[in-house]
Formats: sequence, structure tokens, C-alpha cells
Amino acid sequence: MSHAQSQPQSQSQAKTPAPSRDAFRFFHRLRVRWAEVDMQKIVFNAHYLMYADTAVADYWRALALPYEEAMHHLGGDLYVKKATVEYHASAKMDDRLDIGMRCARIGNSSMVFECGIFRGEQLLVTVDLLYVFADPATQTSKPVPQALRDCIEGYERGEEMVTVRTGRWDELGDDAREIRLRVFVVEQKIPVEEEWDEADAVCVHAVAYNRLGMAVGTGRLLPAEDSVSKIGRMAVHEVLRGSGVGRAILLRLMDSARARGDREIVLHAQRSAQAFYAKMGFLIVGAPFEEVGIPHVTMSGLLG
Repeated sequence: MSHAQSQPQSQSQAKTPAPSRDAFRFFHRLRVRWAEVDMQKIVFNAHYLMYADTAVADYWRALALPYEEAMHHLGGDLYVKKATVEYHASAKMDDRLDIGMRCARIGNSSMVFECGIFRGEQLLVTVDLLYVFADPATQTSKPVPQALRDCIEGYERGEEMVTVRTGRWDELGDDAREIRLRVFVVEQKIPVEEEWDEADAVCVHAVAYNRLGMAVGTGRLLPAEDSVSKIGRMAVHEVLRGSGVGRAILLRLMDSARARGDREIVLHAQRSAQAFYAKMGFLIVGAPFEEVGIPHVTMSGLLG
């Protein structure tokens, strides 16, 4: 059975006005799939909760918080206490939906997320999610940590969620090493002895930190040769890829190269990351090749 669309309410029954798109800073976009429509050829009502949950996961990425590690760092976890869904109109197969998500209120141990599901400018469904921050072992509530509160409120005010620091290996090496081990050695199976070289000691290193102080990405800028520099060892926590962390690191390293007078940057891009560098203005130079068993391509970008 599908949902019923909202009926007009009397003045005494009137609820808070439905949110407009302008109420949300964050949006997650998806396209309705065949498996999500019912016999009436509209989205089955339960899937709207799945859409909201998917958007919440992406919201944490926008905050640069790898959820599982962030909750462990904070000493708790979030549990849904109540979910309220109000239907205004139906979505159909192949509709492109924008799922707006915002944190509307943070109490002592709870927080309320408001979700608006839009097709263009039309609001289809609203979802309110009440979460409680609790001890994972006992599932008893505990106060929302101030660090998490500050992170969420800062995001909703429009603040940046990532800070990129640059420095020497002896300053940033511990955090850069952790990210590189996670991405290159554990995830991509590169032999650990091939990950480290003498260049680390002479490079400018960049490390991105989220608002909890967790390192979430890194990269390095090698010394220039004839005003041509090379960027390498770009790595971002797998949960946060596509959230802007890599872009922030690359821009910071490009600024460092520009400040010392370099005119061009070259890099060896993994083929899977080729589109990312192309969006940043880098062009392919030469034929593809393999490096440490992974397909790469050389790319170059001019520093204006």
C-alpha cells in the first residue's frame, strides 16, 4: 500500500510550515531506481526513510567525519529514537531527487535532523529524525560532546570543516604516515617498503584535519627542478573521498609551489583519480604506465 498525500488541515491542526530548499545547506542527490517503486509506479513509502538515512551518512562526510572512527573518538554513538515522515507528493522512477538535510536542534543528549526530499523546487516528503547520543555498551544516553556540537553548529553556519597544515616530515610525518599506510599499504596492497623513500625528508607535506583534530588526508610537494615541481602521495580517507578533502590538500600544495616561484606541476595520477585532477586543470602528458602495479598517467598543470 502506498502513502496518502497530505490533506488540507484546519487552523487548529496546522503544523510548522514545510521547509523550502533555502533552509538547507546540505543536499544529497539520487535517482529513483526501479526496485524502489511499487505497483502504483510511485516510490514505496518506506524507501523515503532509506533516502533520509543515506543523506545523513553523506552529511557526516560533508562534516569531514568518518562516522565509525569519529564516534569511537567521541566515546559514544548515535541511535534513532523517533522518525516522523510526512508525505506531500509522490516520486516516480527515474526522478532525480535532492535530499536536503540539516541539524535543527541539539539538546543535552539528543539532536534533531530535518530532511526535505525535493524534486526540483517541489517538496515531496519531510522526515524528522530524533537521535540520542549514548554509550555503545549500555545504550544509555550521555551528553552530546562539545566537540561534536561545535562541529555541527559550525557547518550549519557555513564554516569550513577541514584545515590543511603544511610542514616538514618531522612536524607532520606521524599523521601523514597513518593516512598513507591506511590507503596505500592496507587498501591498495602496495608493499610497505615501497611506500617510504628519502624524499619525505625534503618535501613540503600537507595534512588535512577535521574539526575533531583527526587526520583525514595527506599529500607532498617535492623540490622543484627548473621551476617544475611534483606532487605525490596524495591520499584521502576512503570514507571521505569526493567530499572536498583531496581538493583542499591539492590547492594548498599548489599554493606552496606558487609561493616559491614554481611555474608548473607534474604528478603521477592513478587512472581511477584521473578525472579528479582533470577537474583541477591538469592535462594528460604521455601514455599510461604502471607504477607499483597500479595503472597511472602523468598529468601536468601550469601555475598562473
